[in-house]
Amino acid sequence: MSQTIEKGISEIVGVFTDPIIVFPGGWGEDLPDWLKTAITLERLEMNMRALKGEEMTGTDAEALAYMYPRTMEAPMDRDWVDIYLYLGTKVMARAGTEMPEDIRKDSLDDYLMGKLNHLKAWIYQQRIKVRLERDRAERREKKEEEAAARKAEQPALFTF
Repeated sequence: MSQTIEKGISEIVGVFTDPIIVFPGGWGEDLPDWLKTAITLERLEMNMRALKGEEMTGTDAEALAYMYPRTMEAPMDRDWVDIYLYLGTKVMARAGTEMPEDIRKDSLDDYLMGKLNHLKAWIYQQRIKVRLERDRAERREKKEEEAAARKAEQPALFTF
């Protein structure tokens, strides 16, 4: 199987099995279910865009999920508040809920968009890192099981 096909299959499987990367601190398990669903749908959409040549990256919903626990830890600076509100506006609209007008953020300037894109690229790299480590561990375990099975099947040549 070609490496491109293997990578494509890995990406599709990753849509459903890759972890949701969240800011460390203990609030990550409190993600709302609608956001988890949005992550899966946006990952599928990203895979479709990648088939048309777009570079793979983290999604808006993943960036929102990463930032969600961070908002519980301590106040954020204005840049990250704007990015968080922008992501909330976009992701909630896709989920069928409108952001309240007084906190709605429909666009970001180039500087903030650069910060957001950097965050999304980092999130994607973390997902890939976890996936590769999991795949390596599975291959190692399978190899060890096969070696143990061969050893068990091999007849003892000498008995003392």
